[in-house]
Amino acid sequence: MRFSFAFRPRLLDALRGYSRNRWLADVGAGVTVGIVALPLAMAFAIASGLKPEAGLWTAIIGGFLIALLGGTNVQIGGPAGAFIVIVYGIVERYGVANLLISTACAGVLLFLLGMFKLGSLVRFVPVSIVIGFTNGIAVLIALSQVKDWLGLSIDKMPGNFFSQVHVLGQHIGTLNPYALGLGGLCLGGLFLWPRLFMHGSPVLRIAEGHTVRSFARVPAPVVALITLTALAYVMDYPVETIGSRFGGIPQQAPAFALPDFSWDTVRLLVTPTVTIALLGAIESLLCARVADQLATNPHHKKHDPNQELMAQGVANFIVPFFGGMPATGTIARTVTNLRAGATSPIAGIVHAATLALIVLLAAPLALHIPLAVLAGILLYVAWNMGEWHEFVRLKHFSNHYRLLMLGTFFLTVVFDLTVAVEVGLGLACVLFVRRMSALFRAEPELPRATTATAPAADQGELAPGACRTWSVESENRPQRGQFLPDLQRHSPAMGQKDGNKWTAAAALQPTISKFESLLG
Repeated sequence: MRFSFAFRPRLLDALRGYSRNRWLADVGAGVTVGIVALPLAMAFAIASGLKPEAGLWTAIIGGFLIALLGGTNVQIGGPAGAFIVIVYGIVERYGVANLLISTACAGVLLFLLGMFKLGSLVRFVPVSIVIGFTNGIAVLIALSQVKDWLGLSIDKMPGNFFSQVHVLGQHIGTLNPYALGLGGLCLGGLFLWPRLFMHGSPVLRIAEGHTVRSFARVPAPVVALITLTALAYVMDYPVETIGSRFGGIPQQAPAFALPDFSWDTVRLLVTPTVTIALLGAIESLLCARVADQLATNPHHKKHDPNQELMAQGVANFIVPFFGGMPATGTIARTVTNLRAGATSPIAGIVHAATLALIVLLAAPLALHIPLAVLAGILLYVAWNMGEWHEFVRLKHFSNHYRLLMLGTFFLTVVFDLTVAVEVGLGLACVLFVRRMSALFRAEPELPRATTATAPAADQGELAPGACRTWSVESENRPQRGQFLPDLQRHSPAMGQKDGNKWTAAAALQPTISKFESLLG
């Protein structure tokens, strides 16, 4: 087979027949999603053990490169919640400098995966494993935010689950009621905000009009960030802020710097590098598939997985040289981009430009943002990230599906994502081989006498010592329903009303023939 390298960003095709109306729609969507990305980028960086500007410049530089070079129309790139646990663990074990090297190496690996057209292999990752480690990551994100949400006086949180629970229990007496109040208001407001403007709600009945409806379009995290920061500042609450912990955000572009590189370091970082690359590939392509499912614009085209992986590779290779963290496609921001009317990668470029302007012009205002408010936003993200209804629906699934999902979940929580994915994929392969072997069997059979009314061939006469093979087409073969779960529509995720995330994930599985059966 002949190898052919193809590098064609979706932007080139999207600009054909580009009109003024599409430009206005993309600019509006880009500004909207840029505002949404501001608190999330800072929160993800802080939760990962980094400074807030690391998340901001990852969203700016990584988001720009992914939109410019990617294989999707509307995907928004940047720091993602799924990386929090991974990045925090790498920082704790190897340090920030080695995180940058690991991210750059993961970028090279992602580019090679796309260049050799391996993007479609992500389709074979079982849905049960994806749900398992996603729910596990959501639990770990929520646990990591309890400290700031309650305002506990803890110098440094440990990296593993049981140690975190132990430390939180030891310091529960240092609870700050002001931080808890702000964090509680933030979390409650995020859940309440969409319901205030639902059809038939008291707010809309009392105050009908374009002003109210326009206000309803303001993203809830932005409303929470602005109002609660102003409240804490005016009332002078004694809570920890970005300024008190980090000294603020630099009001300037980041400097280009090469980390200390050696092949010995690269060999040491093989495991975190592969983990970042694997998680980035799964997250970005899953996000792209969700975007394809939700898109209704006639200009939208299905994503190119290989081009997307190459763009993710370029972004992750360059971002570390500016002090950034791993970047990938982000489901929440991509869905926001779609709902805001985006039609092309121009929206992603405008999103990056909007963030850059905010950082360069309004960075001093970030000094006053309470960390309890950012913790409340991340708790909300963790809740929406998880597919909690899947635990209730486990009785409808096969034993293989339950084993993979629960095993991956507990391994993610108790150990780490690397172990969970490695064990999960290994177990999936073992169970798949076992399942395939159960569909075929060979039995020795002695020759039988034929009747006078039927030829020997019709009676299945075999030579002495021959075996009869029962194939998957046998009438007694196990049926598909014995193995596969009932793939119904899943519960909502990351703000999606119809559960498109895991429906799309199920669609990632290859089309199976009559004799094939893949693990859930």
